[in-house]
Amino acid sequence: MSASDRFDPATLIEQACEWAGSDDFGTEFDENETWREGLGLFCEGLIRDARLNDLGVELAALDVVQPLKNRLQIVEWRKSHPEIAQEKISRPIFIIGQPRTGTTILFDLLAQDPQLRPPLTWEVDNPYPLPQPETYHTDPRIAETQARLEMSEQIIPGFMKFHPMGALVGQECVRIFAGQFCSMIFTVQYRLPAYYKWLLYEADHRPSYRYHRIFLQYLQSGVHGQWLLKSPAHLWDLDTLVDEYADAVIVQTHRDPLTVISSISALANHLRRMASDETSVADCAQQYVEDIVVGLNRGMTLRDALPPNQVIDVQFADFMRDPFATIRSLYARLDRELTSVAEKRMQDFLAAHPGDGGGGRYTWADTELDAGLVREQVSAYQERYAVASEPLR
Repeated sequence: MSASDRFDPATLIEQACEWAGSDDFGTEFDENETWREGLGLFCEGLIRDARLNDLGVELAALDVVQPLKNRLQIVEWRKSHPEIAQEKISRPIFIIGQPRTGTTILFDLLAQDPQLRPPLTWEVDNPYPLPQPETYHTDPRIAETQARLEMSEQIIPGFMKFHPMGALVGQECVRIFAGQFCSMIFTVQYRLPAYYKWLLYEADHRPSYRYHRIFLQYLQSGVHGQWLLKSPAHLWDLDTLVDEYADAVIVQTHRDPLTVISSISALANHLRRMASDETSVADCAQQYVEDIVVGLNRGMTLRDALPPNQVIDVQFADFMRDPFATIRSLYARLDRELTSVAEKRMQDFLAAHPGDGGGGRYTWADTELDAGLVREQVSAYQERYAVASEPLR
């Protein structure tokens, strides 16, 4: 079967409908079916630009069918349980910031607080049937998800060190956005130059946030709690996030953008190796220098329209130097109590996941970018948030 046949949107949609036993993708909240535009562009990119190997073809096909199936099943459950539409998403906490700025470890530590409710990887990747409190940590989908992640580690050794993941660890919102096919998750995993330009400059992200709410309402109807959410992608669309979640509390992390660019370019190259034999850090850096610069500038502009107390800033350097001083300060700003139980769980998690500081996994030279030019492009951001420049590796 040719790539154009393998990634024919109509065929993949049909497969998902057969798998889910439904063909309703939720026209009541997406009457124009805007997800089809993103799906079409994603499939075009997989055919034309992604340079997939044989394994990559199968992985990418699953990355289309699985989110479609999840969406179909959630919509079907919502139709038979209309009370889900009344679920309130109250004062969600969003951790945002450029990738590789400490968002993951901060998210993972805060997720140890029993009073907060992160969406876990297993339930985001395979949300149906509805997760239940009594089996939340023993559901068989947990082992299935963990096995799949460990298989990824076998295919590209070092994957888990570069970006630690686990079935019982919180998952990013971009994995939820995948069901709308308007998500940065695809541009990390695959070379998609046209798709990422559309995502950055043209896509309407409002339907993604509507679908995000529907996804959270579904999960919350099974297991309740105050949502703790995370994704660097929110920085590009702060206005859309706040339009959907007016009472959201936003925590933004900050780090030297040049370090961010070299680190995320190396990570994307590492991930893309699973699906392609033709990838390089320099190729990834061409995307990420644009992504990062646009995101920083857009983020500054969008923040000007938000109430000053809606966003709490966290410096990566401060957090790395004394994580718990940062967390205590953050809890004070959030007007939350950091209980001894929560702090002990955080300390235990950090002791079990100390990190390795990045080691030699990335260098600026690998990006083949002009450091002086990029430094000039990000200078306004560094000045505004007092973000120190780091020595380039």
